[in-house]
Amino acid sequence: MRTIPEMKVVVVGAGYAGMLAANRAARKVKAAEVTVVNPRPDFVERVRLHQQIAGTAVAATPIASMLRGGVVLKVGAVERIGDGCVVLDDGARLDFDWAFLAVGSTVRSLPGTVPVGTWEGAERARAALASLAAGSTVTVIGGGATGIETAAEVAWARPDLKVRIVGPAVADTFTDRANEKVRGGLEQLRVEIVADSATGAGDGVVHLRSGVSLLSDLTLWAIVSGVPDLATRSGLTVDGDGRAVVEASLRSVDDERIFAVGDCAAVPGARFACALAGPQAAHAVDNVARLIAGRTPVAYTARYIARAVTLGRENAVGQFTHRDDTPRRAHVSGRAAVMIKELASRGGKYGARTGTGA
Repeated sequence: MRTIPEMKVVVVGAGYAGMLAANRAARKVKAAEVTVVNPRPDFVERVRLHQQIAGTAVAATPIASMLRGGVVLKVGAVERIGDGCVVLDDGARLDFDWAFLAVGSTVRSLPGTVPVGTWEGAERARAALASLAAGSTVTVIGGGATGIETAAEVAWARPDLKVRIVGPAVADTFTDRANEKVRGGLEQLRVEIVADSATGAGDGVVHLRSGVSLLSDLTLWAIVSGVPDLATRSGLTVDGDGRAVVEASLRSVDDERIFAVGDCAAVPGARFACALAGPQAAHAVDNVARLIAGRTPVAYTARYIARAVTLGRENAVGQFTHRDDTPRRAHVSGRAAVMIKELASRGGKYGARTGTGA
């Protein structure tokens, strides 16, 4: 006789947090019927989008190949979540006992630029880059990790192009010595560093706050700047950035059946980071298991280890940090840093596939 699942779990989003939550819930929540809803059928390794753009790696893997047996994938966009139901934009409804909101972050790009922090934008950038003739100029806007890795990867893969990175500060989250290594690595790849802010782009020109205009055959926007508005549309309490406000346990302050994890959750002490998505998802699933067992959920605390950037395929810089994300003096660079960053990237995907994390 067929057993009817006792619990319905719906995971909205299939990034690092969503995939880990789905696979962990299937393993830890007994007799659960787990459904994952995502707008595309692929799991995207966001930490590899710069490689996808440059053609040095593939950042997408079919979600179906990464889900535990019995977990159902529903490809579609979610219109609203709450009151025990997920409503899709085609009108379909998925009831739940527990839900995980894991839609990640997004990019609000300057008109005239191509965003590189999303799958769709990365694919546009990849096609545009492949069509550029030798001697063309690529401008990457954003001096954070996404901008640094994108500019470096493009310069490494296409040494026939002129590449520049534009930002009021480049690698400013690194300590002085590590910052010098990042900037030195960019210079070795012949990436021009422009200390300025972009105010406009289009028709082959990038306009800077200083009044200077730069010619650019392809302009890439590499600043992650917001989250999807699903929480807002659903009437959940959000912070100034649109992230769902949660209790210390990662539970929504509005709906006790919803846990928000990853970039879309307003977790004190957390920043946009793939390295936090997995641990948050694992913690949230464990709290659901605790609640089902009649136990009290446990507060989550963000724990950082390091921050790192790759500089092409042969160089990287890693800055070790305290648990509160403040930098330590120690850092690593060169091939050793490349290996550490690659292991961390593979570990993120492994955790999503297996549902492991802490």
